[in-house]
Amino acid sequence: MIADQPLLEVRHLKKHFPITRGLALQRTVGWVQAVNDVSFVIRPGQTLSLVGESGAGKTTVGKAVLLLETVGPGSLLFHGKDVSKFGPAELKDYRSNVQAVFQDPWGSMNPRMRVKTIVGEPLVVNTSLSSREVHTRVLELLAQVGLRPDQADLYPHEFSGGQRQRIAVARALALNPRLVVLDEPVSALDVSIRAQIMNLLKDIQTSYGLSYLLIAHNLATVRYMSHAVAIMYLGEVVEYAEGDELFENPLHPYTRALLSAALAADPDGPKDEIVLSGEMPSPVNPPSGCHFHPRCPAAMEICRKVAPQVTHHGETHTVACHLYN
Repeated sequence: MIADQPLLEVRHLKKHFPITRGLALQRTVGWVQAVNDVSFVIRPGQTLSLVGESGAGKTTVGKAVLLLETVGPGSLLFHGKDVSKFGPAELKDYRSNVQAVFQDPWGSMNPRMRVKTIVGEPLVVNTSLSSREVHTRVLELLAQVGLRPDQADLYPHEFSGGQRQRIAVARALALNPRLVVLDEPVSALDVSIRAQIMNLLKDIQTSYGLSYLLIAHNLATVRYMSHAVAIMYLGEVVEYAEGDELFENPLHPYTRALLSAALAADPDGPKDEIVLSGEMPSPVNPPSGCHFHPRCPAAMEICRKVAPQVTHHGETHTVACHLYN
């Protein structure tokens, strides 16, 4: 791999879902514009977070990266190679290298399988390891996520939510992936457990050089985990920045509103609260111009008519807003 080459590059990704009517003779009557022209890069050993309200298109992007959704216009490049041109062997390698940890670990596990079977299944399906080698690897994985060897013979219902998420992490690590898609990995857990799982994920990232695509709405989680952050609104990336730049210098009015709604470290300190009116519009019929203008406290006449272009503010900070054009 070329030095400093992105691990994964998403270019101008679009995903629209058809709305159909009729049973025998179905016809398309509209489109849900879930994702529109989304681009970003994920570098080796780093975390990119996608942030936004429900319906922003974050999970659809994650599913496209996992190849659970077909990619429409746009492309995915893995190590600089177009995934759409991969043959069967390259696709198998890609799927081994891109794994996932979902929000609800209980829903992603077969309750009738023992933990050793759940964690070892990717190895049985994708490798030629013997049963003894699979068992040894499973015990190693459980130890890496802080579980005991004797817990391999238990069923998912015998674990707490935090422990089940550790099992999900162990299963995702089984094939030594390069990228893990984390879809709200701690939002279903008790507050007291979230920090443990986040620390576990960061330790694993440091040890194995993993990259993460983190899908989240909790800004405290995002700030703790991320090397770069992309803010999504109604299927589009409206602001992108690396490091703490986005939290220290938010530019887009939507980003500022999200940050103002987050719980402050000092509840008694001064707070510039921004309250957005209404709800996110339907992706079936998004507003003209800037999609955010019906809710934006700084909306201008041009915002209602013309979609803003992405502008650069510093080396890596970009924003799509007429305030900065």
